[in-house]
Amino acid sequence: MISQTNIESRGFHKLTLMQRIGFGSGDLAQNLIYQTVAAHLLFFYTNVFGIDPIKAAFMFLIVRLVDVLWDPFVGAFVDKRNPKLGKYRAYLLLGGIPLTGLAILTFWDGFSGQLWYAYITYVTLSLCYTLVNVPYGALNASLTRDTDEIAKLTSTRMFMANLGGLAVQFGVPATIQYFAPQNDWSQPAASGTWFTVMSIYALAGFALLCFCYSQTRERIVMKEDQTETVRYSDLFTEFVRNRPLRILAFFFITAFAILAVSLSTSAYYMQYNVGNAHALPVFNAMGVIPAFIFLPLVPYIRRLIGKKRLFFVFLTIAIVGTAMQYLVSVTPGLKDQLWLIYAAQFVKFTGITVATGYMWALVPEVISYGEWKTGRRISGVVNALTGIFFKAGFALGGVIPGIILAATHFNAEKATQSALAQQGILWLIAVIPAMLILLAMFIISKYELNDELIDKINLEIEEKNKY
Repeated sequence: MISQTNIESRGFHKLTLMQRIGFGSGDLAQNLIYQTVAAHLLFFYTNVFGIDPIKAAFMFLIVRLVDVLWDPFVGAFVDKRNPKLGKYRAYLLLGGIPLTGLAILTFWDGFSGQLWYAYITYVTLSLCYTLVNVPYGALNASLTRDTDEIAKLTSTRMFMANLGGLAVQFGVPATIQYFAPQNDWSQPAASGTWFTVMSIYALAGFALLCFCYSQTRERIVMKEDQTETVRYSDLFTEFVRNRPLRILAFFFITAFAILAVSLSTSAYYMQYNVGNAHALPVFNAMGVIPAFIFLPLVPYIRRLIGKKRLFFVFLTIAIVGTAMQYLVSVTPGLKDQLWLIYAAQFVKFTGITVATGYMWALVPEVISYGEWKTGRRISGVVNALTGIFFKAGFALGGVIPGIILAATHFNAEKATQSALAQQGILWLIAVIPAMLILLAMFIISKYELNDELIDKINLEIEEKNKY
């Protein structure tokens, strides 16, 4: 038997509740900013700022192409350096300051309708977000190798992230609708309220990043003599030789596409299909509340049925939810029953939330697998790669809806949309997510790292590090 002290010294560190909450506050902070962008920026651009949907969709695509070039640079940059404030945690502060400012400027309408201003602010916002998010993701893998601790840490992190999600999904529309002229958040006259609310959220996010910095401690990082070998190209070589990483990367883009398409379409669905925009905050809340019920149970569910079955069970629940949404929307008389709409949203996001939440626990696993293969723990590079794919998934939340809205002749100036436009919105809220969920189930079925193998890999790594 290995003593607890010996286990801790070999990288299997135990984390306190405050340390888990402190780390999770970093995700809460980022969600206050980036989930607002994912869920509401397209609606802000088309209805308040005054950009054509197809132009907005193209801009979302361009931003993600920029990320493809930027993310690996950031990953290699943070892996090669050891700032005095911390190898990874330093960027919570250094990147958090410009991220806060850009988040505020993105929702300012001083140049209303000007596409160039939208490009500048959104592109630079995304660059600053990467400068925080990639090191934050790498920080996760530096805290402990213990798979049970990683599961608890991920559960706490996702619980905190969904507090941010609740603040965004319920708080943003509810607050803006309450203070906007004539309680209408979908008109240019509401632009000042959008700006004020985003300013408050961004400043709160920076305060939480500072708290995350104060509560985290890096224990498992690359040795300084190995940092000189890190290259920009490591992202591509690691992607080729690390099969579990490839599988996880494709799961990321699919999972976040499901999430982003659903989130960015909610405002259109409630305003034009259901015809009750003021019910949007509660509708969005039904998509976040499952996190507070099920995410604390994830470590126990994982131990009971295994992580792969966990994905299958909850993704199946998500498909049931999308089917409910579709049936309620096309059956005469049912879409007037708000409780049915809320119930369908709750079931759908029960599945989506757990699946997209627990997948973050797999990132330290693929990092350890790569370290086992090569002897280098390039956490920043690996998180840059997963960052590319999850932001690509989020981009689809703007690209796909923008294309569908344009193709079905959506017109933001009309209070009532055509039957074709409403059908397009229904596909975005239910049909397309269901298709993506099936794809995600196929991808995760190929993931091969079980808990026993990961524990074996981590123990072998620690044995090598002793000499």
